[in-house]
Amino acid sequence: MTRRRAFSPARFWAIVVKEFVQMRRDRLTFGMMIGIPLLQLLLFGYAINSDPKRLPAAVLLADHGPFSRTVLSAMRNSDYFDFVRQLHTEAEADAVLARGAALFVVTVPANFTRDLLRGERPALLVEADATDPAATSNALHSLRTAVDTALAADLQGPLAALAATPGPVELRVHARYNPEGITQYNIVPGLMGVILTLTMILITGLAITRERERGTMENLLAMPTRPSEVLLGKIAPYILVGLIQVGVILLAARILFDVPMAGDLGLLLAATLVFIAANLAVGITFSTVARNQLQAMQMTFFFFLPSMLLSGFMFPFRGMPAWAQVLGEGLPLTHFLRIIRGILLKGNGAAAIAPELWPIALFAVLALTVAVKRYRQTLD
Repeated sequence: MTRRRAFSPARFWAIVVKEFVQMRRDRLTFGMMIGIPLLQLLLFGYAINSDPKRLPAAVLLADHGPFSRTVLSAMRNSDYFDFVRQLHTEAEADAVLARGAALFVVTVPANFTRDLLRGERPALLVEADATDPAATSNALHSLRTAVDTALAADLQGPLAALAATPGPVELRVHARYNPEGITQYNIVPGLMGVILTLTMILITGLAITRERERGTMENLLAMPTRPSEVLLGKIAPYILVGLIQVGVILLAARILFDVPMAGDLGLLLAATLVFIAANLAVGITFSTVARNQLQAMQMTFFFFLPSMLLSGFMFPFRGMPAWAQVLGEGLPLTHFLRIIRGILLKGNGAAAIAPELWPIALFAVLALTVAVKRYRQTLD
C-alpha cells in the first residue's frame, strides 16, 4: 500500500510559481481579469444615471407672448428639458417623436397669453415619448411645479388672483406609445437585442477556437477555400438560430406580456437580419484573435458588458454623459433598440428606421473585413 506523502511547502510553492508563469504567458486572460472590473467601475461610476436631464425637446409655438416665454424658460431652467428645435406643424411634431429626435414636444396654442390674462386657464400640451418610461417620468413630474412657480413670479398685483389653485394653466400631458408606462413594453423588445448580442457573438466566437483546440484546424486550412468562404460558411448556420430566437421572443412578447406590435413585422425581420449579421461578424472576429475558447468567452463578455450598459437597455441613454453617448452610438445594440421599439411601439416605417439601420450595416462590414484580414490559411 502506497504511503500518503505529507504536505510539502516546496511542492506547493512550485505549483504557485508555475501558475504565475502560465498567467504571465496568457496576457489576454490576465488583461481581461483586470480590464472587466475596471470597465464596470468606470461605467457604473461615471456613465450610469437614473435621473436623466437635458432631454431633447421641441416646441410648437403659436403664441409669442411674454407668458409663453416664461413657461418655456421655466422648463429649460428645470434642467430636464433642452429645446433643440422649433416646429411649425403638428406633422413635424409627430415625425420628431417617431424618429426619437426629441423626447418631448411642447405645444403653446394661439392666444395663450390672452386667454391666461382672462383667467380662462389655457391648455399647455406636452407630448412625451413614453417608450422608455424611466427616461421621461422625472421630467414630467417636475413640470407642474416648474410652470406654476414661474408664472407665480409674473402674476403679481392685479393678476395675483390668476395664480390661485388649480393654477393659471391647464397642463395636458400625453404619454405617447406607452400611455400607461408599462415597463415590459420597453424591456421585452430590448431583450431581443440583448439576447441576440450575447448568443450570436458567443456561439461564433467559439467557432474557430474550437477547431484549433480539437486539432481540426489543419484540415480546414488545407481545404481549397478562400478566407471569406470559410468565415461566411461558419456564420450562415447561426443566422437560422438567430431567427428562431427572434420568433420565440416575439411570440412570448405577444402572448405573455401583451406587447403591442404596431409596425410591419417583415420590416422588423429585415432589420434583425442586419443586426444578427453584425453580431456574428463580431463573434467570428473574436474567434480569429482568441487562442482558446476561454479567451473567446472573455472577449465576448468584454464586448457585451458595455453594449448592455451604454445602449439604453438598462439605463436611459439620454441620461449618460456626452462621452458615454458617443461610445454608445458606436454599438449595434444601441441602434437596434431604437429600431425594434420604434417598429413595435410606434409603428415606424423604413424611412424612420433608416438612420439607425445603416450604422449597424456599416459595423457588420467593418467587423467582417477585420475577420477576413486576420484569418490565416496557414497555421502560425
